[in-house]
Amino acid sequence: MLSTLVNFVRLLHAGYVMAREGVFGLVELPDLPPGPRLALRLIRLIERKSARRADAGARISVAFNRLGPSYVKMGQFLATRPDVVGREVATELSLLQDRLEAFPRDEAIRMVQEALGAPIDQLFIDFGEPVAAASIAQVHPAHVEDEFGETRKVAVKVLRPGVAHRFARDLKSFYLAARIIERFHPPSRRLRPIAVVDTLARSVELEMDLRLEAAALSEMAENTTDDPGFRVPEVDWTRTSKGVLTMEWIAGRKLSDVEGIEEDGHDLVALGANVIQSFLRHALRDGFFHADMHQGNLFVSDEGDLVAVDFGITGRLDKAERRFLAEILFGFITRDYMRVAEVHFEAGYVPKTQDVGVFAQAIRAIGEPIHGHKASDISMARLLTQLFEVTELFAMTTQPQLIMLQKTMVVVEGVARSLDPGLDMWKTAEPVVRTWIERNLGPAGRLQDAGESLSTLMRLAGELPVLAKRAERIVEEIDTLATRGVKVEPDMLEAWARARAKSNRLGAVAMWVIAVALVAIVLEGWW
Repeated sequence: MLSTLVNFVRLLHAGYVMAREGVFGLVELPDLPPGPRLALRLIRLIERKSARRADAGARISVAFNRLGPSYVKMGQFLATRPDVVGREVATELSLLQDRLEAFPRDEAIRMVQEALGAPIDQLFIDFGEPVAAASIAQVHPAHVEDEFGETRKVAVKVLRPGVAHRFARDLKSFYLAARIIERFHPPSRRLRPIAVVDTLARSVELEMDLRLEAAALSEMAENTTDDPGFRVPEVDWTRTSKGVLTMEWIAGRKLSDVEGIEEDGHDLVALGANVIQSFLRHALRDGFFHADMHQGNLFVSDEGDLVAVDFGITGRLDKAERRFLAEILFGFITRDYMRVAEVHFEAGYVPKTQDVGVFAQAIRAIGEPIHGHKASDISMARLLTQLFEVTELFAMTTQPQLIMLQKTMVVVEGVARSLDPGLDMWKTAEPVVRTWIERNLGPAGRLQDAGESLSTLMRLAGELPVLAKRAERIVEEIDTLATRGVKVEPDMLEAWARARAKSNRLGAVAMWVIAVALVAIVLEGWW
């Protein structure tokens, strides 16, 4: 009871801070019922005058940063869930800047020594003041000596002291708010507020283990080894732990410094295209992408390469979802709207009770207008946003991974257009999308699918003897129980005997079915 009361007081304090900074002013009054509309007007009486003059993004940033790391992360997380907070609010939350006051260098040194189990002067030649501070961690420059006796500069990311405790405390308040919403606002139950907080809690838990970010960097490095003009920092695993991540120092310019990049002589048009194509390669080819690709997390090196940092938030797409994305984009490029509609139904995103022809008509209403504009005026991210809005009318199930992809594409497209305002999104994306489709949906892709199916059936065939032995052992145990005095009727024994004989026959039939299937798959793949 006391814990609930404490969490309720924390929620009241958070509401007061957001009211003072004008966050509730972003709610559209005409859309509210009379009761909530009156309550909102009363709440807005305590707004600061300066907050009323600020834009929406500034209000949210000030309020959430005042409330601390947990609320910043909650805001960033909700930016990926427009189905929960609405698209306009989600757009404003996506602009939320994750910047907090840095904690002292001495405190960072103490945490590094505890995490790595050695004095700081044994780990690093020097360890500088923080150069960037966010809600989860901050970054320090340092120098190390490698095995060849050469000195190199590294970036050391250190978790904030007490951040785990702070998040655990605030998550209790979030859960209380979710329970209140579900209890007193039945329509919101379909959005599952408690499940939303569960997802946030899991996401933060993963982000606070810097070994997982190091693993994401390593995986991305392997995936992009042969990619032109893209790389990620190399991880220093010997100086990395749950609370410390040491990696290569990136000396290039942030993509937010467009004038500086141009002064350095880099090709802005080529760099903008690289941003789009790199993201699409990662999402389509690898099914693993950086889900926070804003200008602050992207650098251009002296050689002109695009370098991505901060892999605390990543996204994944399985093969079916990658096909879904590729065929949608290609369908819009080629104006094959029926195929775009069919893909939605094949993926199971739109219920089969809906009419595929009517759905294709709705998609045409989105796609046709883009062909009447200049390529530089067409936004792929806006198109996907409109697509998800239309699919809601056809009872499309919410797909969080696709929403994250769409929100990331909004950011990526914005970054690319800041470098090249005349960027032709379709011409830039087409080679990557076409290559993926030819490789995965053409003859080569069918052979690969046949090989994967063959491998699955072979594995199943290999497991049949184990399953048969397990079934035989179960029957022997039943026979043992019967001989030790458990009363078993004769008709039961006859039923067991029939079942065992049937099992043996089914096992033989299954083996023949698998053998025939293997031959059929091989022949189909060959022809």
